[in-house]
Amino acid sequence: MKPVMPNAQLDWDDQGRPYSRVFDDVYFSDLSGLEETRYVFIEQNRLKERFAALPADGRLVIGETGFGTGLNFLCAWQLFEEQAVAGARLHFVSVEKYPLTALDLKRALALWPELKPFADQLLAQYVAIHQGFQRLVLDNGRVTLTLLIGDALEQLPQLDAQIDAWFLDGFAPAKNPDMWTAELFAELARLAAPDSTISTFTSTGWVRRLLNAAGFKMKRTPGIGHKWEILRGAFIGWPAEIATPTPAKPWFARPPQPEGERRALVIGAGLAGCASAASLAARGWQVSLLERHADIAQEASGNPQGVLYLKLSAHGTALSQLIVSGFGHTRRVLEHLHRGVDWDGCGVLQLAFNAKEAERQAQLAAAFPADLLHLLDQPEAQAQAGIALAHGGLFYPEGGWVHPPALCQWHATHPSVELLTHRDVLQLCKVDDQWQAWDGDTLLASAPVVVLAGAAEIKRFAQSADLPLKRIRGQITRLAQTTGSQSLATVVCAEGYVAPARLGEHTLGASFDFNSDDLTPTTAEHQGNLQLLEEISSDLVNRLHARQLDPEQLQGRAAFRCTSPDYLPIVGPLADSHAFNQAYAALSKDARQVPDVPCPWLDGLYVNSGHGSRGLITAPLSGELLAAWLDNEPLPLPRSVAEACHPNRFALRRLIRGA
Repeated sequence: MKPVMPNAQLDWDDQGRPYSRVFDDVYFSDLSGLEETRYVFIEQNRLKERFAALPADGRLVIGETGFGTGLNFLCAWQLFEEQAVAGARLHFVSVEKYPLTALDLKRALALWPELKPFADQLLAQYVAIHQGFQRLVLDNGRVTLTLLIGDALEQLPQLDAQIDAWFLDGFAPAKNPDMWTAELFAELARLAAPDSTISTFTSTGWVRRLLNAAGFKMKRTPGIGHKWEILRGAFIGWPAEIATPTPAKPWFARPPQPEGERRALVIGAGLAGCASAASLAARGWQVSLLERHADIAQEASGNPQGVLYLKLSAHGTALSQLIVSGFGHTRRVLEHLHRGVDWDGCGVLQLAFNAKEAERQAQLAAAFPADLLHLLDQPEAQAQAGIALAHGGLFYPEGGWVHPPALCQWHATHPSVELLTHRDVLQLCKVDDQWQAWDGDTLLASAPVVVLAGAAEIKRFAQSADLPLKRIRGQITRLAQTTGSQSLATVVCAEGYVAPARLGEHTLGASFDFNSDDLTPTTAEHQGNLQLLEEISSDLVNRLHARQLDPEQLQGRAAFRCTSPDYLPIVGPLADSHAFNQAYAALSKDARQVPDVPCPWLDGLYVNSGHGSRGLITAPLSGELLAAWLDNEPLPLPRSVAEACHPNRFALRRLIRGA
C-alpha cells in the first residue's frame, strides 16, 4: 500500500463554495447545486416514483462515482424520507479518492440549510474515514452509506453489489479523464442490476459512446442552468462482443436468499452475536438472541476494558483491509455510546520496544496516512502518554479503549431483538424449513435462519464441528487508580497493554495461555501481567505502587479468545461438509478447476466467530457482512476480503492439499 494524499485540497470562493485544487474544478454548479442535483440525478433516475413504489421490506441501491460533499447522497436521502414507506431501505454506495475532512464537509454542507437534519446525521458518523471500504449506518439502519475510499478503478472492481441507479458525478471529463474511461464503465455495467438506470451532467460525445459500448443505452436530454444537454440511460445488457465478467466461484457464490418469514436465531450473546442480531434487526428481521448465561457479554466480551488496537500489515493483506474497515465501523458505532464510561477515544500508543518492532512501525508509517497512525519519538510519546517511557512508538490518534459489555448492550437493545437467557443450545436440527435449537429433550427455539456466534463453542454442533477454531485463555488484572496514575492519558501497549482508568480502575493485560481450560484467575498470571507493566513503563509501575501489591490479593478475570489458523474471523454461510467434499472432489487433482456444481449450502445456517483478540474491531462489521450475505445486499468489504473470511476456505484448502 502506498500512502495516499488522504483528503481533498480545497479553496473556497467568496460565496463559501468549495473548489478542488487538484482538479481545478468546482464541486457543484455556481447557480444552484441543489437544483442541478435534483434534476440531473434524482429526476433522470425517476427516484421519486421508485422510492414511492418500494414495499415495506424493499430496498433501492444507488451507486455513485465521486462522493464529493455528499450533496447527491443527502438529496436522495431527503427524497427517500419523503416518499418511501416505513421499513423500506436506501443503500448508497459511493467511491471517492480524496474525501473531504470532517471540518471541510461541515463547512460545505452549511450552504444547504434545508438538508441540515440529514447533514447532521452524516457529520455525526463521519469519523475514521480511511482508505478502502467504510460503512456508515444512518437513521437507525434505514439508510446505509458505503464509501469506497481510493481510486475508482482500484475500489469498484472489489465491490460485490447490484446497483439500481448510477450517478456519474466525477469532476468534468476534461479535468479528470480517469473517471470517464471504458474500464470504469465496464465496472458500472458489471455491477448494474437488470433494470439499472444511469445519469450524468456531461453530454460529451465520447462519454456517451463509451457508455453505449459498455451496455447502457444513453440519450441526450435537455440540461439545466448553463448545461445545454445532459445524459441519461438504462442498462440493456452486457455487450455480446465483450467477454462476460468471471462469476464468483460456486463455493463463494451467494446462497439463495431465504424466503418467507424473516425470523432468525442468534446463538451466543457476546460481541459477535449481539452485533449480528442488531444488523439483522435493522433490516426488519425478528431476532431471538439465545445465551446460556444469565446475561449478555459474560465471556471474552465481558472484560472491563478492551483496546481498539490495529495490528496492521504494510502489504495491504486481507486482514489489514478488514481491520481498517472494521476499525472505522466500530469507531462510528461508539459515537452512540457514553464517552468516558463506555469508551474513550484517548488514542493508542504502541511502543517500539525493540529494533524489530521499530522497523515494523517505520514500514507502517510509510504505508498509511498520518491521521490513521504516525510515529512519535521518545519525548513526543512521553508527552502524549503523560508518563515516563523508555521508547517512542506508533500512535493511533483515533484508537482508545472500550467497555465491551456496553457495546454488546447497545447492539442488543434493538426493539426487534429478544434476549433469551439460560438457553444452552446443545444441538441443531433442520425440520422442514425450520432450524430447531435443542437442549437435550427441550426445544428452546426455532427459525428459518440461525447464526452461530458462540466463539469456539460452535464446534459442539455437527454442522460446524469441522471449523478449525482454537481457544486461547487470557487473563486481565485490575489495578486501582492512584493520584499518580491519573496522568496516564492514552492506552500504552508493548507485549501487553494498560489503559487509562475507567471508573477508578486500570485494566492491565492480557496473558496468552494455549493449554489451560480453567478460567479461575491465577496468581502466576497476575505476576506475568505486572511484568508486562514493567516493560511498558517503570514510571507507571511506581505511580501505581505496583511493586508493593500482593499478587495473591489482585483482582482480575480470565476468558477464552477464539481464533482461526489464519487469524481471520470465520463469517458467512455454512455448507454441508460431506457433500462439499463430494461436489468439489476434482480440486484434489487440479486446484485450478472450477466445477460447475452449486455449493451444497446448509440453507439458513451462518457463522460469525474466530475474532481472536480483535473482536472489538472485526465483530461489529462482521455482523453487517452476515446481514449482507443474508439479504443479498452490497457487501461492506472487498469481495476478496469477504472470501478470505468465508467458512468454506478451510474445506477448500483441505481438498486442494488432498487432506
